[in-house]
This record gives sequence, structure tokens and C-alpha cells, in this order.
Amino acid sequence: MNMKKVSCPALFLAAPASGQGKTTITAALARYFTLQGKVVRVFKTGPDYLDPQILAQASGFHVEQLDMWMAGERYCQKKLYEAALEADLILVEGAMGLFDGEPSSADLAARFNIPIAIVMDVKGMAQTAAAIAIGLANYRNDYCCYGLIANNCSTDRHAQLIREALANKLPLLACLKKDENIALPERHLGLVQASEVFDELENKFTLGCEWLAQGVTRADANSPLLTLPDPVDFYDAELATVMPLLTGKTIAIARDKAFSFIYQANIRLLEQMGATLRYFSPLSDKQLPEADALWLPGGYPELYALQLAKNQTLQTEIKQFYAAHKPILAECGGFLYCLNELIDLDNDHHQMLGLLDGVGSMSGKRGCQGMQKAILPEGDIHGHAHHRSRAIMQMDAMGYGQRQRHPAPGEPIYRDKKLTGSYLHLFFPSNPTLIAELFTGQLQAIDHDKLSAWQEKAKTN
Repeated sequence: MNMKKVSCPALFLAAPASGQGKTTITAALARYFTLQGKVVRVFKTGPDYLDPQILAQASGFHVEQLDMWMAGERYCQKKLYEAALEADLILVEGAMGLFDGEPSSADLAARFNIPIAIVMDVKGMAQTAAAIAIGLANYRNDYCCYGLIANNCSTDRHAQLIREALANKLPLLACLKKDENIALPERHLGLVQASEVFDELENKFTLGCEWLAQGVTRADANSPLLTLPDPVDFYDAELATVMPLLTGKTIAIARDKAFSFIYQANIRLLEQMGATLRYFSPLSDKQLPEADALWLPGGYPELYALQLAKNQTLQTEIKQFYAAHKPILAECGGFLYCLNELIDLDNDHHQMLGLLDGVGSMSGKRGCQGMQKAILPEGDIHGHAHHRSRAIMQMDAMGYGQRQRHPAPGEPIYRDKKLTGSYLHLFFPSNPTLIAELFTGQLQAIDHDKLSAWQEKAKTN
């Protein structure tokens, strides 16, 4: 069978751990090549929402997630192929450490034959940085390593020590000095949303391009980092036909600074299924758009809880929508918005929608994260959890998520009338039929025997 093929230069930015500077460097590379007149398409490994916002601004294109568990291998193959059709360069930012997760960044890079640039914070080490990088480059033989980007490399002497220790075993691509003016702004769930700091990011991208050029000069005059890598062959993949199951349906979607954790893949799927999408802001709008269904995605409601609580006019409209038995999907931050009350980071109490009987409370740095499969009466769908809060509920869960690699039940899932809510962020393309049923209100009866078994399991874990 002859598969359609296209070739495009590509580079995978990975690291030995989180916090090494991958997003900063990926964004700087994206902007650098964009300024050279190149079309740069960027992907982010895993279910991250915040990094893609930064990378999208840097490259000028939507950034989508690649994860072979959450989306499937063929889905990832299709997305890379489609990007290669239009791009001069594909950049993929890894997640956590190179070998963390199942599948890992290394697995993804190996599967699609994308060369890996190792990003490492080398503060406090020199020759050891070389040893770690060489070890990462040679730990497995199913991927190729492009070289090392040494971040936080303090002096020319520091760079020389790393270069000498690498010898000819691995190229030194760049030695980047620590520069607080380049660092991306952060808060409790990760990076600050791009929309909140647009101008600041633009300045950082400009400085980042200069930072990269200087870092390449310090590393090696022959470093290939700021030239296009060799082309990689990407092959088309046949995906299941998307059925127009939402034709004629209008979905209202909350989208503003409080609710912005939205996969572009989810939006595209809803449109492909025939839905008309109308966006609104729970922070400022007084009216809910005319719609057949409502989606309240995740975000940062805890940062805007007072403003959300004050918008009683819109709260009343959403309550009426719910009372009319219209479908609502509420995820993470949207789920917290549906509770009676939200206690913010300053321990202040704010009235929320009161659609689900419970109270949300911020819990500092402790929380939950990880891949889970949502077990619903309509079927199963992949997603993930990432939050720094807890919900104290006065109602029974309808079901639970199933963790990817742990036997304990995952996030509780709640349903009342046609509202389905939980901490889980769902990846819609992993089960389009189920998503259509949620947004059309074709909900199945709860399997109480299965639920009782899950609840007993939850008590014992």
C-alpha cells in the first residue's frame, strides 16, 4: 500500500526534567524562523493548555497537542502530515523529562523519526551536564539526537568546560546565558495565559531571538541550531470519517481570561460535526447566546471569582438554561463555576452558579494531574486532570475517571438534569459520538451497579 508522503525539516525539544526552559527556547526558535520568513508549525507533547498559547503567539499558528495515548498514534501521524504540507519547519516541545510518561516524549520522537535537541539547565554543573546529555542521547537506539542546548550557562569558561566534555560525542548547539528578561511569566498552574501578557511576550520573543543568536555563537560557530534541520518524512494517516452529528446545533462556549483551557482540536471537531459555535464571556457578558447546548471549559475562575460572582445577570441566564434541561458540559474551572461557592486563593468566598451541590476550594500547590479515561454511561473518552483545588460535594458521583497507570478511581464525574461536570478535561476526538450525545442531550441511564463498585473501590484506595 502506497501512503502519501511529505518531507519537512523538524526538531523535537526535550529535556531531562520539567523546568529546563523548553517552552522559552521553543518559542524563541519559532519566532526566529518566523522572522526569517519561514512557516513554523509547533506542537506540544501531552495535554498542556498554557504552553500552546505562548507557542501560538510566537509562531502565528494554532498549536495543537500530540499525545499517542490521549489522541492515538494515527491522529498524531495525521496532524504532523498536515502540518508538513504547509510548513518550512515543524517544532515539537516535549513534556516533563524525555522518558517520563507512557508513551513518553522519546516514544513520540522515535515513532515519527524527529531528531531531538536536549534542553538542559546546566546551572551548578559542567562536565556532568555533558555526561547526562550523552546518556540521554544514547539511552535508546530508536531515535537520533541533534545535540545539546545548554541553558543557564553562566560564563564562556562554563561553556568551554561543557564543550570539551562533550568532545565529539554530541554537538553543542547553544550556550544560553541566564536572562530574567527572557523568562516566561508563571503562576500556580504553570505559565500565565498569553492573552494576559501579549505585549510582554512580544518583547520577550524579540529578546529571545537575540539570546539564541548569542548562545549559538558561544557554543560553536558551526552549530546548526539556527539553520533548518534535515527534512523528515511524514506519512498521511486515514482517520475515521467525522459524522455530521451536530448539524443544526448551536453550542455556546465560555471563553475569556477565566475560561480559556480549550483544545483547538475540540473546536475543530465540533465544527466538522456541523455545530455552530458562539463564544461568550462569563466575566463581562450579560446575556447567554442563543444556543442548544453550553460548554464551560477549564481556566482560572479562582482568579476572577469576585467578578464572576458579581455578574448575576448572566448567572441567572445560565441557571435558566440548566433548568430548561438543556445540555451543559462543565470541565475543571467550568465545573467549579457550577458549584454553590468558590473559595479563592485569599480564602474569600464567592457565590457561583449553584447548579451542582458542592463547594470549590483552592488548595495551594497540592492537587491532581495526569491522564484519565472518563467512564460515562454513554461510553469512554480520554482526557486529563490538572488542578490545584478540591471540590467538597454534597451529591453522589455518577461515575469516575480511570487513571492511565494507577488502580485507584480517578476524578468523580457528576450529572444532574443534562449537566455533566467534573475536573476532567476531555479530548473530544477520542470519542466524537459520545461528545455528540453530550451536546445533544441524548444521555444514557446511569449503571448504578457499576457506580457502586467504583464507590467501594474509591473507599478502599
